[in-house]
Amino acid sequence: MFFKRLKKKSNQKYINNILNNRKASVDERSIKYVGVIFNHNEFKNYDQIRHVFKEIGINENKVKFITYIDDAKSRPNGWDAYFYPENFGWKGKIDGVDLIDFVNEPFDALISYYQHDNLELNMATTLSKANFKIGITNKDERLYDFIINIQPNQINVFKNELIKYLKVFNKI
Repeated sequence: MFFKRLKKKSNQKYINNILNNRKASVDERSIKYVGVIFNHNEFKNYDQIRHVFKEIGINENKVKFITYIDDAKSRPNGWDAYFYPENFGWKGKIDGVDLIDFVNEPFDALISYYQHDNLELNMATTLSKANFKIGITNKDERLYDFIINIQPNQINVFKNELIKYLKVFNKI
């Protein structure tokens, strides 16, 4: 228990260090390749999100999903990729092929589709090499370049706001 708290504090310090030194450098390119991070406890129907990107004009093969599951034994069958608390070590070290591949992918946009503040989800968002980061929570505004503050079940509101603002930013 003591080591868990120390590890959590170490990782939070690592995240804070990265975010405090982060410089937003969003370029002008349009969005063609998207990554989406989910919390399995909050949202389970990623077909709805897939449909949003289809309406925007992004091909299904250009959308990559990963979901955070807090218990490796309760892994559902329908997701592309998973990550667990066990994939995070000390001082921001990550392991797990799915997670490493996802955070190193140079997405045009990353959607962090989770509401609750969670260290592992925040770390995956922080470590992502995505150009433009979009979140649905304002718990830590340093994580994102753009925030749509909604509940995860408000998919239609998310779709409308995302389309509206991506047009304003000339991203679609």
